[in-house]
Amino acid sequence: MQKCKAAKLQNKRTTNFHTSIKTLSDMKTSNRNQNTSGSISRRSFVKTAASGAAGLTILPSSAISGLGHVAPSDKLLIAAIGCGGEGADDIRHYAIAPKKNAEIAFLCDVDDRMAAPRIKEFPRAKFYYDWRELFERESKSFDAVSVAIPDHNHAVVGLAAMQLRKHLYLQKPLTHDIYEARILTQASEKYRVVTQMGDQGASCGGMRTLREWIEADLLGDIEKVYCWTDRPVWPQGIAWPETRPPVPAGLKWDLWIGTADETDYIDNLVPFNWRGWWKFGTGALGDMGCHIMGPPFKLLNLGYPTEVSCSASTVYTGIFREGIFPESGPVSSSIRFKYRLNNGRDLDLYWMDGGITPERPYEIEPDKNMNDVMGDWPGLNDYEGATLFIGTKGKAACGWGGRNPILLPLSRNKDISVPQKYPRIDGDMDGHWWQWIDACIAGYGNAEVDSPFVGYAGPLTETVLMGNLLLRCFNIRQKINRKDPVYGEMESYIFPGRYNSYTWDGENMKITNFEQANQFVKREYRKGWGELKI
Repeated sequence: MQKCKAAKLQNKRTTNFHTSIKTLSDMKTSNRNQNTSGSISRRSFVKTAASGAAGLTILPSSAISGLGHVAPSDKLLIAAIGCGGEGADDIRHYAIAPKKNAEIAFLCDVDDRMAAPRIKEFPRAKFYYDWRELFERESKSFDAVSVAIPDHNHAVVGLAAMQLRKHLYLQKPLTHDIYEARILTQASEKYRVVTQMGDQGASCGGMRTLREWIEADLLGDIEKVYCWTDRPVWPQGIAWPETRPPVPAGLKWDLWIGTADETDYIDNLVPFNWRGWWKFGTGALGDMGCHIMGPPFKLLNLGYPTEVSCSASTVYTGIFREGIFPESGPVSSSIRFKYRLNNGRDLDLYWMDGGITPERPYEIEPDKNMNDVMGDWPGLNDYEGATLFIGTKGKAACGWGGRNPILLPLSRNKDISVPQKYPRIDGDMDGHWWQWIDACIAGYGNAEVDSPFVGYAGPLTETVLMGNLLLRCFNIRQKINRKDPVYGEMESYIFPGRYNSYTWDGENMKITNFEQANQFVKREYRKGWGELKI
């Protein structure tokens, strides 16, 4: 067993399951816990965890070196919370780590349909429905936690894992609310654990290439950045359904709701379309913002925006009658974030979704699809979003996460002579997961990761969710009566949250010129789930 070096401070700047399957109750094996109880409250779990904290950290048999968490061997034992979708991909990457230094020790999911394939694939991993039971009963038997579940439950699971001194891999966006992102960032320092957000582009070679170009002054001073995506690719801008279908067999609905307000199940919510509903998801921004805004945020050291404004699509259900659907994100939106850079200059970053794109750069030939040129892997037809940097000396673009960077006009790419300055990560994007495994085994402070909560993933998530705060303000309304020259007296509304520019006090997580907006900074959890605090 290798001993860990003394811990140092962590660097702060750094589809639906379509197949015929047996239900879990039919897949009875001796190594799985089939307890479906949801009776453990978060408050009682945290109390229990705190009372036994001294025995919760797994330690090596040899003498402890330093203050950081040390894995018991050169193999990281992982508890995977969420087995479908992104969770399945996370688990796959741990399983194929080139050093074979990770093991899926536990699986947890509230949906049999999502869990069944992973249980079959990892028969030695003990299964739980409720992550609280897993943490309470098995905390001495794993080193790290990987979380890939709906956004509204990210923070409560992530914080509980860190309170047990477990290293944490948490899918993007880190959290559902701005406040939650701040708490998780603070917790990662307090509990001294290795953290990584699931935005794998942060580890790709393209991100390092862009940094080398910027530092070589190929672009000059960056004045504007455009970020856009094809999301939402699920229904948005719609009313909450009135029908109340039965909960699908095998779905533990109360556990799925978790911290959200209690509500009836609706069709087509799981496993994917929850993204479009504010009580569970974070819309297009939450799904792709960390991937697409990540390159400028990291490369330009953006920090918190100072001023933000937006516009969003409107839907009409009748003559002069706008449909107001506050439960759902808009069909499309455009948001401008204003930043003050470290050199004193201002920079505007534009976010666009739902089919909206920036103006087509003249440098792209007329017969070429601009999204394919700037946002696709060559020949893969895999456009999901892109980023465009506009500088005083030139332009550069990349796909989501910084992949496949190019200079504009394309002819400039033939003559690039910038030397490679920064080492690449083995496996490129795949290495994002493996880098985290290696850092966990090395121990807190002994190895860098590309998306730590402190200095990057936390403030980036806050910025992304700041955009959602504006979009939710778009539907704040006040009823009025007005007289239309054609239709006469009619009931109408004014929208005080629209088409304003909001000033943002990032340090204190507060809109300073529209108080109603601050209701979206932090939400109250459902009774029994306590309050998120450290």
